[in-house]
Amino acid sequence: MNNRIHCHVPYPRLSGYLDYIIANRLNSEIFLPAEALDTMVWEELGTQARALHGAGLATTIHAAFMDLNPGSLDATIRDATRHRFRQIFQAAELLRPRVIVFHPGYDDLRYGDNRTAWLKNSIAFWREFVPRARELACTIAIENIFEKEPSTLRALLEAVDAPCFRHCFDVGHWNMFATGTLEEWFAELGPYIAESHLHDNHGKADEHLPLGEGEIDFDRVFALLGHYAPEAVWTIEAHSLERLERALKNIERYI
Repeated sequence: MNNRIHCHVPYPRLSGYLDYIIANRLNSEIFLPAEALDTMVWEELGTQARALHGAGLATTIHAAFMDLNPGSLDATIRDATRHRFRQIFQAAELLRPRVIVFHPGYDDLRYGDNRTAWLKNSIAFWREFVPRARELACTIAIENIFEKEPSTLRALLEAVDAPCFRHCFDVGHWNMFATGTLEEWFAELGPYIAESHLHDNHGKADEHLPLGEGEIDFDRVFALLGHYAPEAVWTIEAHSLERLERALKNIERYI
C-alpha cells in the first residue's frame, strides 16, 4: 500500500483488526476516544504498536474530542482537555505517530462574539504541547470541523508558529460547513496541511462515504493537495470494513 495512505481504526477495535491490517499492509490512524484512554492497558497498546512497527507500517493518531476544547472560556474545561491530551501523548510514546490530529473546539455559533478570547486561550494551550510533539518527532494537526472559512485556524497556526503545528484538512467537513471554494481554502491553509481526511458526502450530513460516492470533486481535491501539500498524509475515514475496501479501490486512480 502507498505509504502516505492511512486508514481510520477506532481503539479498542485495533486488536480485532490487527491481523487484517498487517496482512493487507494498511497504515493506520488510530482513534483514541476518552473511554479507551480511561480503560487503556498500556502494555497491550505497546504490544500492538510493536507489531505494527515490526511489519513496517506507519501510524497516526486521532485524539479524543468529545466535550473537549483547548480554547474554552472555562478553565475547568481546558484542564480536562489538557488531561486527555497528555494521555494522547502517552500513547504517542508507544505508537510513534507521524501526525496527531486534534479538533480545535471552535464554532461561530458559540464563540462568534468571543473569538479573540477563545483564540488567546487556544494559542496558550497549544504552546504547552508543541515541545512534547517536537520531542516525539511528530506533528500536531488541527482539523477543520465547523469552520465556515479558514481565518480562525490560520490565526491559530500563525500565532503558534511551529513547524510541528499544522492543519488537517477534512474535505467532508469542508463540504458540509465551508462557504468558500476549495481554492480559497487551500490558498489560506494549503501550505500548512500535514494530513487530509478523505471521505465523501452530499453536503447535508457527515456520511463518511467512500470517496467518489458523494458530491465532492476529488479531482480538484487531489490536484490542490498535490500542489500545496505533496507530502501530506491521506487518511481514509471509512466507518466500516466494507466501505474501507470500496474507498481503497476508489483512491487507486489518484495514487
